[in-house]
Amino acid sequence: NIPSESQNAILERQNGTLMTSSVKTFVTQPEIDVQADVASEEMLVNMGPQHPSTQGVLRLVLRTDGEMVLEAVPHIGYLHRCAEKIGESLAYYQYTPYTDRMDYLAGMNNNVGWCLTVEKLAKLELPRRAQYIRLIMCELNRIASHLVSMGTYGLDMGAFTPFLYAFREREFILDLFEAACGARLTYSYATPGGLMHDLTAAWVEKCLEFLDYFEPKIAEYDQLLSFNHLFIKRTANIGVLTRELALGYCITGPMLRGSGIAWDFRKQRDYLPYGDFEWSVAVGDGRMGTLGDCWDRYYVRMQEMRESVKI
Repeated sequence: NIPSESQNAILERQNGTLMTSSVKTFVTQPEIDVQADVASEEMLVNMGPQHPSTQGVLRLVLRTDGEMVLEAVPHIGYLHRCAEKIGESLAYYQYTPYTDRMDYLAGMNNNVGWCLTVEKLAKLELPRRAQYIRLIMCELNRIASHLVSMGTYGLDMGAFTPFLYAFREREFILDLFEAACGARLTYSYATPGGLMHDLTAAWVEKCLEFLDYFEPKIAEYDQLLSFNHLFIKRTANIGVLTRELALGYCITGPMLRGSGIAWDFRKQRDYLPYGDFEWSVAVGDGRMGTLGDCWDRYYVRMQEMRESVKI
């Protein structure tokens, strides 16, 4: 039952003549205490192969409970493009464009890897200048690839701004590649025996200008994303890949180094003149949680961008 004073107050409010002094406060109690059922149910979700975040290369059957992924069953093999069979009917130099498309975020690195294989088979020794240019292009492409990784990872974690920043910086690198070889994604710049074109003095100046601009940006990304409280909560102690598990599954690259194993082909094999420069192998250290977690694997790439600039 509503007290008569409150009824009068409602009428006065409707008439626009409410006087606060005439209102008495009261508390209502529900006749029945209703307790909401907050228990969630497990659900199977098919992620891919048409899902845009997987580029059509993978299907995952996920067992989820709310926001938690309890189990993931991968179904692989959606992107077998018969690259090996195609190579059987091509000359060695004709196969270079196919390597661009094996990892379209790091075409330069794939070009160089294929060319080094052919040159080793043919016992070719490259001029030092060509080796240095290849190294420069590989490190620029490493930065560009890691920028995409960082930006899209932030996007998946709910942060949109780092994605825009990462692609802004990547555009500068693509401009440099376009100036060097005319392409922005699939380059075919390295070729067995050397390179398609030399670099000009103007290109070198533009490259140095970009590096001076980009180096302080990495600290900005750290402030924006790497050490963001919410980002850490969503990546630290998640997806832990122990040293033993990483070695057992033959993991390579930044994922392996994220588990604390300092294995980098640039040091171990010295396939380009990396030994002429001072730089360090970036490894995970478990500083935000457990060694080998999602945050460690992410931050290895951030550190590698710093080392690439240094080189």
